[in-house]
Amino acid sequence: MANFGETLRRLRLEKELTQGELGKRLGLSTSAIGMYERGEREPDFEKLEKISSYFGVNMNVLLGKEVVISGHSIVGVKIPVLGKVAAGIPITAVENILDYEEISTDMAFSGDYVALQIKGRSMEPRMWEGDVVIVRKQDTIENGEVAVVMVDGDEATVKKVQFQKDGILLRPFNPDFEPLFYSKSEIENIPVRIFGKVVECRQKY
Repeated sequence: MANFGETLRRLRLEKELTQGELGKRLGLSTSAIGMYERGEREPDFEKLEKISSYFGVNMNVLLGKEVVISGHSIVGVKIPVLGKVAAGIPITAVENILDYEEISTDMAFSGDYVALQIKGRSMEPRMWEGDVVIVRKQDTIENGEVAVVMVDGDEATVKKVQFQKDGILLRPFNPDFEPLFYSKSEIENIPVRIFGKVVECRQKY
């Protein structure tokens, strides 16, 4: 498993930066970057946050954390389950940590992820109440993708998103539930915004 220094070097080379160039962007000296990569020094929490933010990766990825599942050691990253998201009408997204889920290191390198627990029945039979969705945080998605949508700042719902000329349609999978439509003015004034793309649903038994 890669340690912090190896991971930092990999991220730097992926951006085709020299140690000096990376140092300038992070407000660090070239020698500090070199010592980090050689394992001669570790950054404090503030510097680790800065490096994590610059590369857009979870801190656990930087530190090469190991996750153990069913007694087997795998390379992975724990992400928090931040409250519940409605499969129905929007509900307040409570960001207390309910649990943790593991995602692969490769996935963690590709973006910023959180997990949310499904509440309600509007996305059945694809998603059931109590299931956990893995969400990549992003403010745009492709038409027809499933996303977590924030309504009025802190009300969250998960729906299939369809963009229309006069607004946005949030469509459930369950035919017993009506779609939610927001006009262009409502999108601006309420507001309505994309929180992230649902990339995986994990069923709980």
